[in-house]
Amino acid sequence: MTTVGDVMTKAPMTIDPQAPLGTAVAVMRERGLRHLPVVDDAGQLLGVVTDRDLRGAAFAPALAEYLPDEARGRLRGLATALDDVRVRDVMTWGAMTIGPGAPVAQAAAVMTTARIGCLPVIDGGRLVGIVTEHDALKAVAAALPAVRGADPDTYFW
Repeated sequence: MTTVGDVMTKAPMTIDPQAPLGTAVAVMRERGLRHLPVVDDAGQLLGVVTDRDLRGAAFAPALAEYLPDEARGRLRGLATALDDVRVRDVMTWGAMTIGPGAPVAQAAAVMTTARIGCLPVIDGGRLVGIVTEHDALKAVAAALPAVRGADPDTYFW
């Protein structure tokens, strides 16, 4: 049985809740990440900031041109205020978590049911990794002999 600990990213990149939103965007873009665990100074998990959280915060100003003048002005004011937005303002607080000993199938079921793309992995109250839907799919693919081969013609049953 493959466990979360077998497939997770160990010691994932994290971010402080006080970090500017621009820092989260830059880190995620530079590292090709879609999820960043948010931890406090003691290393305790507070939540997760995702690419979806960032898009939601950044997308609103783009809608301004489609709004009436009064609403457009209010939205422009919000866009200016976005320079002062911190990770804590857009992150998902109290993220669902999983332990490293849990089966990958359980992690996949939780992510599918909750419609989320990752689970921070907690052991002894500390963040030790992160498992993503990509990690779970790779584990399933590795377990299926029909997709394991290097020849693309063997990808299908």
